[in-house]
Amino acid sequence: MSFKSDIEIAQEAKLRDIREIASKIGLTEDDIELYGKYKAKVDYNLLKKNSGKNAKLILVTAINPTPAGEGKTTTTIGVADALSSLGKNTLVALREPSLGPVFGVKGGATGGGYAQVVPMEDINLHFTGDFHAISAANNLLAAMIDNHIYHGNSLDIDTRRITWKRVVDMNDRQLRYIVNGLNGKANGVPREDGFDITVASEVMAVFCLAKDISDLKERLSKIIIGYTRSGQPVIAGQLNAHKAMAALLKDALKPNLVQTLEGTPAFVHGGPFANIAHGCNSVIATKMAMHFADYVVTEAGFGADLGAEKFIDIKCRMSDLKPDAVIIVATVRALKYNGGVAKQDLNTENLEALERGIPNLLKHVENITKVFKLPAVVAINKFPFDTDREIQMIKEKCQQLGVNVALSEVWEKGSEGGKELANEVLRLIDEGENNFSYAYDLDIPIKDKIRAIAQKVYGADDVEFTPAATREIENLEKLGFGKLPICMAKTQYSLSDDQTKLGRPTGFKITVRQVKVSAGAGFIVALTGEIMTMPGLPKVPSAEKIDVDENGVISGLF
Repeated sequence: MSFKSDIEIAQEAKLRDIREIASKIGLTEDDIELYGKYKAKVDYNLLKKNSGKNAKLILVTAINPTPAGEGKTTTTIGVADALSSLGKNTLVALREPSLGPVFGVKGGATGGGYAQVVPMEDINLHFTGDFHAISAANNLLAAMIDNHIYHGNSLDIDTRRITWKRVVDMNDRQLRYIVNGLNGKANGVPREDGFDITVASEVMAVFCLAKDISDLKERLSKIIIGYTRSGQPVIAGQLNAHKAMAALLKDALKPNLVQTLEGTPAFVHGGPFANIAHGCNSVIATKMAMHFADYVVTEAGFGADLGAEKFIDIKCRMSDLKPDAVIIVATVRALKYNGGVAKQDLNTENLEALERGIPNLLKHVENITKVFKLPAVVAINKFPFDTDREIQMIKEKCQQLGVNVALSEVWEKGSEGGKELANEVLRLIDEGENNFSYAYDLDIPIKDKIRAIAQKVYGADDVEFTPAATREIENLEKLGFGKLPICMAKTQYSLSDDQTKLGRPTGFKITVRQVKVSAGAGFIVALTGEIMTMPGLPKVPSAEKIDVDENGVISGLF
């Protein structure tokens, strides 16, 4: 059996003019800024107009990712197309891809098969330049920090306690730790430094949580860039950097309008990673989607232990959003991988391994239905080699938790393959029990909030804090940051902080090795395990397969 690649399917599609897509949601040509024929930006000030809609918000999450693949973005797009085909006024809201994974190992973020957003090459590469603007704003602040120090350091910044790093949207391990300002006084003050990937920047988090340009500017001004020699935080506003940073971001802040292969309107905007940041598209894009549609399908990064937890405990809390239904994506192959089957053997029926791996799925189901108390459906992203007995086993286990299973064949069949799932989502919205709840209360101490996430969401016995983390928590509470939500930085591959512990591990503790405040974003980051804010490329990066011909046609992009 041979299949066309994602890029071949996308390049064969007949795209509609973006003005036609805009008209589907009531936008005129005066409401959009064209970026060619198939992309446009939409002014967020349109949110100030009363739409009179009461849109339903559908969140798509998943089990922990595996090399076998889950298809969360593909499912998100496919179910949106299915809802559209059922006559529902639907919009999909997604994150923008980072160039790091595109040229690294994970791939793009435009879906796959016959459930894609297009033009996929543009979206996966430079798109409308949003990430470049975010990188520029981040690096402007970095330049102004070192310039301030060079010209006398009137704020008394301790050069050993500068926490702000430069960024580049590429996996480049060589830049993790550097020394700069060398070669004499004219070239700056020598100090240890390093780069993060753009999607790990606090500017990205601020960008995705801001309500408008005024809120963006206010949040940027609160970013802590380091500490004085007496231990007081120094913020971007003291350097007068926030206004120029906002000027660089003013156009990027407008959501990007594109389309699915079937012509469903899609907002693709912002893109923080979920293992080191909060993993959701922008608040502005989500709210704008809800402003113009009756049903909005959005996703959160990685599994329900990371992206969905942060979507709820950070994004929903800050923006007064509430999901009406949740889709939890899994594959038979990925569950068998969690049960100990090698990647090359996943196409063979193995009920014993599947039974060992299913607890991973069941924990994510429990997180959604028992911790966050939201109605959920499990979507099995079906592969040709899945057997009826394997699918039946998953259905029986999920039904014991009161959750139905729907097959998703959107990769192969587009909207037609998502109608079963779409109908179950509609039923959940109408009939499901929704007692929406957060995992913790903001008023409890920082350690107790971290412990609540670890115990309730990950299933950990307890949390251990290094002495350095404990000292920093005490300092943050003393500085008045104790009531902020928590953004856990944890491996995406396991419910624990050890990526080798697959399935549903028990009897483990989470170790928090470092804590820092993202005061502009409005959350506290707790780092566990070996999470890095600048990834590296694999031995054979995807970049080696990507090419462009004399006509500008790109190949090798998934």
